Amino acid sequence: MTFTKKHVDILNKYHQIQPICMQLTKATQPCDHDAIPMSFITEQEISEASANEQNLDRLPPSYMYSVIFKDIILEIDDDDTKSMNTLVNFCQQQKICEKDIDEFKRMYYESSAVWWYTKPMFLYGMLNRALRMLDMEVMTKFGFFIRRLHIELKQLHQEQLADLQKVSTVYRGQGLSQQDVQHLVDTKGGLLSFNNFLSTSKDRDFSIMFAESASSAETDTVGVLFIMSIDQTKISTSITPFAMIDNESAFQSEDEILFTMHTVFRVGEIKQTPENSRLWEVQLTITDESDPQLAGLTDRIKEEIDGRGWYRMGKLMLRVGHFNQAEELYNELLEDASNDSDRAFIYHQLGDVKKNQGKYNEAVSFYENSYSIKRKSLPEDHLGLAIFYNNIGQLYNKMGDYSKALEFYEKTLGLNGKGLPPNHPDLATSYNSIGSVYENMADYSKALLLYEKSLAIRKEVLPPNHPDVGDSYDNIAGLYEVRGEYSKALEYYEKAFKIYQRVLPPNHPRLAASYALIGSVYDNFGDYEKALQFYDKDLHICQLAFHSNHPDLANCYSYLGSVFDRMGQYSKALEYYEKVFRIYQQALPSNHPQMVSYYSNIALTYKNMGQHETSLKHYEIALEIACAILQANHPELATLYNNMGSVYFSMNGFPKALKFYKKALKIRKKVLLRNHPDLAASYNNLGVVHTELNELKSARQYYLKVLKIYEERNVTNHPNLAASYNNLGYVHEKKGEHSKAN
Repeated sequence: MTFTKKHVDILNKYHQIQPICMQLTKATQPCDHDAIPMSFITEQEISEASANEQNLDRLPPSYMYSVIFKDIILEIDDDDTKSMNTLVNFCQQQKICEKDIDEFKRMYYESSAVWWYTKPMFLYGMLNRALRMLDMEVMTKFGFFIRRLHIELKQLHQEQLADLQKVSTVYRGQGLSQQDVQHLVDTKGGLLSFNNFLSTSKDRDFSIMFAESASSAETDTVGVLFIMSIDQTKISTSITPFAMIDNESAFQSEDEILFTMHTVFRVGEIKQTPENSRLWEVQLTITDESDPQLAGLTDRIKEEIDGRGWYRMGKLMLRVGHFNQAEELYNELLEDASNDSDRAFIYHQLGDVKKNQGKYNEAVSFYENSYSIKRKSLPEDHLGLAIFYNNIGQLYNKMGDYSKALEFYEKTLGLNGKGLPPNHPDLATSYNSIGSVYENMADYSKALLLYEKSLAIRKEVLPPNHPDVGDSYDNIAGLYEVRGEYSKALEYYEKAFKIYQRVLPPNHPRLAASYALIGSVYDNFGDYEKALQFYDKDLHICQLAFHSNHPDLANCYSYLGSVFDRMGQYSKALEYYEKVFRIYQQALPSNHPQMVSYYSNIALTYKNMGQHETSLKHYEIALEIACAILQANHPELATLYNNMGSVYFSMNGFPKALKFYKKALKIRKKVLLRNHPDLAASYNNLGVVHTELNELKSARQYYLKVLKIYEERNVTNHPNLAASYNNLGYVHEKKGEHSKAN
């Protein structure tokens, strides 16, 4: 949101607080007016999403979630008094003015919902910001008010029917970004949805003032005048009610007509006005589920998140990544649950919540509670139990207990293999899950085979933009990355990112993970500034999505610590690693694989700072955990041996350094491709030790192996390449071969 220079005038003109507040309210009205949530849906997206064989992943998430949220809120019939108290408590926590909160609570039923909505106080801005940001917590707390306002508009519409039939056109003037104007142009013939309550006017001149004001502002916005055609024979007023609200409004009359939230229009002609290139006119025609095409689309959306009332709301909260709010809701539902079927469902959903919060032991407990209830009525080999085995397997995999993870995943595959066709998406999930365990166990050939099997099924039966296809791309990319094939890894990570960006809300945790994965490739390329950009995006989303002790938030800090270490900013690196440790201490067992990464990372930073004894102490803790939980040929062990060798080298303990470097090389030669960058690192380190021991022939052989790997990989600008040339030159110089040294 961009503010104009008018704020200077406010400070110059007023010396008392009351007039300043009034003037600020007026000054911010255009910002609130323009900042309304919209969704743009092209004709192609409508036809694809409406077709039976397609799913909804090409639709803007804001459109889909707005449809479902409105549907849920209007079907729920809850206790308004309880809802009011919940909202009041929430507003107090947000430091809303106590006077406004008290007035709202005491006088709520004495005025219409329209009056409260138009009154210049916290309600209008808070509600519309929540709808714009898809803030499910605030949206849900305002649910009782949204429902009342919608019902009032229906009642007013019926009372004003004769007058409204004379209204064929209404107007709305506002500012839009250049990007959104381009979206409108691209959407011609498609749909435009306003995902909040929509204020319009019968007065064209009044509306165009807003548009002209936006077009003259010193920002990147342009003015847009929406010209909205209203044909009441083409809509159902129970779905899309609207009404004249001048007599109900807390504002002075402006011939205002207010539409319910999520009103949808067809986009017609779009043109710039001849006299002002920063002013556009857009023709819209109202439509709703009375339109067969839109009805088909809406039905498909409602099928995506099924259920009833608050149970369905919980599913929506999980879908958009609002895990704490989902937990609060499911706990309330659990208290009121009256039968085993509901309790089993709620336990399962709470398991999903805890899994996404990173509280894996609690998640296992909830899944087992749900499973125990289901087993009362289902035989052991019933297909309906596969989901429990899969979810529990997933948790053990995250907790680093790979043998248990395999046990549960293979149970899942056994049930799915018996009861499902060979190309069923659930089988793809089973192959994918087992592949992830083998990847964690460093059996990369098995993992790749299973990931490719999973991707083949998903590409056959799912649309190209389905998130599960993105997951498969991510998994295959991860294997390419661990094998050192960074260009291929980046290609697959970016394929996945494009899918997530298309189908998920902008602050969804899956997008955060995608930023981190792309950042890690740039990190491996040695492009630390670019890596840092992606890691910062990852952290920003995780801070919004997760509680302060979530392991995924620790991973964000770990990525940042690692890149700052490589950039030589050691105090910053240690600062982030300290945050990592505080979270891991609370969230993970002491022998978790992530603890190996933590101790290894902080040891490397201490080594780079010259604190070798402290570094070795941390490496030894990491090695002890790693030897207890990892396979003997796991690449993480090779990394530890390599890094411990580097510490001994820095302490001039060359024989010990040689011993650890050889241990690292032995593992890497077994499990990595012959031109993997980690092999280049091992050869380089061995070359350096042999140089110090004056074993120049051996040193030269190792340095040549390094250069051969970089040559095969077509690497020309990595920092390690320059170091290798310097090392080789130094060997030639020590041998007296001065021409070769240059």
